[in-house]
Parts: sequence; C-alpha cells; structure tokens
Amino acid sequence: MKTLFFVLMITASSIYSFGQQTKVEKMIKKETKTEQEIIQLSKDKWDWMAEKDVVKLEQLFDDKSVFVHMGGSWGKTQEINIIKSGGIHYKKADIHEVSVNIIGTTAILLNRITLLAVVGGNEVTNPFMVTEVYIKDENGWKLGSLSFTKLMASGQ
Repeated sequence: MKTLFFVLMITASSIYSFGQQTKVEKMIKKETKTEQEIIQLSKDKWDWMAEKDVVKLEQLFDDKSVFVHMGGSWGKTQEINIIKSGGIHYKKADIHEVSVNIIGTTAILLNRITLLAVVGGNEVTNPFMVTEVYIKDENGWKLGSLSFTKLMASGQ
C-alpha cells in the first residue's frame, strides 16, 4: 500500500512538474522570438550600414536617436549624413557575442564585435562592445541609441 501511494505521489508530482515546465517553455519561446527579432534587426542594421543603405537606416533610426562614437556623439541626421558621405564606412562587423535584454517595450542589445571601417579615408579595425537600444512603438522597433565602447583587445 505504501509503495502504491509512493508511486502515485511520484506520478502526480511528475505530471504537475511537466505541466509547469511546459508553461515555462512557452514563456521562453515567446521571449526568444522577440530576442531573435532584435538580433536579426541588429544584423540587418550592420548590413545596411556596410551597404550605405540610408533609406532603410532612416526608417530604422528614431528621429530622437543618439549615436556615441570614439570621436563624439550626435543625432540621427548627422549619422545618416556621415554614412551617406562615407565619412565613416562601416565595411564589416564581425559579431563575436550578442545578448538581448527586453524591458517592457525597450530592448537592449550588446554586441562584442570587431569592426572593419574606413574613417577619414583610413581603413581601421577595432574591437568594440556596442550597445544598441531599441524602442517598440505601434510601427515596430526603432533604434534609439547606438554606442561604441572600444575594448582593450579583440579577445575581450
């Protein structure tokens, strides 16, 4: 009788745990979908920057967006003009690590990259931690901030 009771308790516990795990898995899948959407949007952004596709970038960048570089900080219009003129040509971003945190309608993406760029006519390669902040509105995700932090070495 005790053995039967023990087996029933284990079975009931397993069924309850399985049901709870399924709910958690559903929550994770929902989060993962949003995170993957932001990761893809970030990858697309690097491609558009490399291609100097200012039409797509103008749609992605919020009108109040800010950009922080090693040489200063500025808004959307100046960033678009720099890309369009070739003042900075983001040739290739090798992404080594990426993470996303979703807070309400804000997504914070961190990229550890090695960036190959042409700046002032000189080709340079730098390791960066790039912080991208995306805000979701009725039209989808918009980039609110893009900040470059130079790392000491590319392996960091």
